[in-house]
Amino acid sequence: MPADTAAWPAMTIAEAHARLTAPGQRYEMEEKVIRGIPTRTWKNAPATLREVFLNGRGFGPREFMVHEDERATFDAFARATLTLARQLQADGVGKGDRVAVIMRNLPEFPVAFFAAALVGAIVTPLNAWWTGAELEYGLTDSGTKVVLMDAERMERLGDHLANCPDLVRAYVSRLPAGAKPPAIVRPLEDVIGPVNAWANLPDAPMPDVALEPEDDATIFYTSGTTGKPKGALGTHRNIVSNIMASGVAAARNFLRRGEEPPEVDPLTAPQRVTLLVVPLFHATGCHATLSPAVNAGGKLVFMRKWEPEEGMRLIEREKVAATGGVPTIAWQLIEHPARERFDLSSLNQVTYGGAPSAPELVRKIVETFPGSLPGNGWGMTETSATFASHLGKDYEVRPESCGPAAPTGEMKILSLDGATELAVGEVGELWVKGPNVVKGYWNKPEATAETFKDGWLRTGDLARVDEEGFCFIIDRAKDMLIRGGENIYCVEVENVLYDHPDVMDAALVGVPHKTLGEEPAAVVHLKPGGSATEAELRDWVRQRLAAFKVPVKVAFWPETLPRNANGKILKTELKKVFEEQE
Repeated sequence: MPADTAAWPAMTIAEAHARLTAPGQRYEMEEKVIRGIPTRTWKNAPATLREVFLNGRGFGPREFMVHEDERATFDAFARATLTLARQLQADGVGKGDRVAVIMRNLPEFPVAFFAAALVGAIVTPLNAWWTGAELEYGLTDSGTKVVLMDAERMERLGDHLANCPDLVRAYVSRLPAGAKPPAIVRPLEDVIGPVNAWANLPDAPMPDVALEPEDDATIFYTSGTTGKPKGALGTHRNIVSNIMASGVAAARNFLRRGEEPPEVDPLTAPQRVTLLVVPLFHATGCHATLSPAVNAGGKLVFMRKWEPEEGMRLIEREKVAATGGVPTIAWQLIEHPARERFDLSSLNQVTYGGAPSAPELVRKIVETFPGSLPGNGWGMTETSATFASHLGKDYEVRPESCGPAAPTGEMKILSLDGATELAVGEVGELWVKGPNVVKGYWNKPEATAETFKDGWLRTGDLARVDEEGFCFIIDRAKDMLIRGGENIYCVEVENVLYDHPDVMDAALVGVPHKTLGEEPAAVVHLKPGGSATEAELRDWVRQRLAAFKVPVKVAFWPETLPRNANGKILKTELKKVFEEQE
């Protein structure tokens, strides 16, 4: 990055996007009418997941997945995927049928995902953290015909499988010896064998199934922090649009720095290695990490669960270039006392989203990993992962922002009743539109009508957009605190807490008050060796924000704050701390 920031930026966001999307360019756009709505789309994106798979197959002997002592090349991945696709067709799976995938991050997950996609099924990854009853809900709500899962999920589902009337077959990977599953279950290894033997599978033909960009491709269930989860129904275009959006953000970063984006041929360029610590059953892991890696020949290194020292060991061993997911991971890589024992020089990109991050974090990343590109973004299950993002100097200059939308995306800020579009800089509800916005919710027409209007998605997030198009997420509309008529944006208070040198993780929640309605209370997790007290943290906020925003209570959490699979802090769990104190 240039040391002299006076000449930065070399061009505006609009100018950079115009350059990158001009006719004949890699990121050229064209307008398509999708479900009756004119929509900006990527002209050169892969048409469907079939093309993404074929692009990945072209990398042949290159290593694709690493999991403990298991390794699979792109060729081995393709052989396993096509073998499983043929078996799914033998099971009667056809276009539009739902095939569920319920696994932790294992090499079998991408195989199951792409095998189902290639036969035209609607792939339905379910949250591997769910209970048996919750998984039963997902299988019955989606009408799943075939489920592919790991042994841990099989143990959890148990007798629930009998309650899924549409289910005809279940495949389970890594069943322990001597296990006696229900008759509907077949070991996945009977079809594709163990990971290290995939290279020996025969080269099965591609399924003869016509796929189109607007065909239904996935159902990803929303996090369901309140009420029953809703299945976001995504198309092939939704997913491949995310592949292009990540590339254009990196290219824009070069132009903003006054440099020409390099012409990169993925077949000859150094392979990008990513340490995958977000779950593949979440849109970020699947659409923003897995699909781009397949398309461009990247390598994915899997971890069973994020653990800082093991993560650093893998970064050193596999020469990992990129990782992230939620801000906590970045903080731990920076603050962990064992960091100096590992060679992390290969790491050049630490990105995250899904949870608020402290403005200080971007500065710490640049200091700790010289030459690295910190990045932040915003998206939802309903936007097929990332909608807005930025890297490097853009993020350094606007650390509170999640970046501008990709060129195909549109954003507007409306009043909370949806009646009035607000001016630049005003806070209201964020609405977005683009080719990665899903069709709606599976079998929920009322919820769809409430959230999706004329191609626009009502996000439920409070935000503002500045004059250049950078988005600033202020808070979830439903999580904003109102103390005696005064609005308190949780992120603002959380960022101040994050700025304290002892705080690693922080969240603000509302606690009931007889006359004010509710008051702010904070839950924090301290860094190793941190010794801040409740009084010290309250005073820290008081010196920086208005008195009504100061937490009336501060509780200390013994580990990083609990999050759902999307990386969002489970504030309902944190509120229980204060309920117990009453």
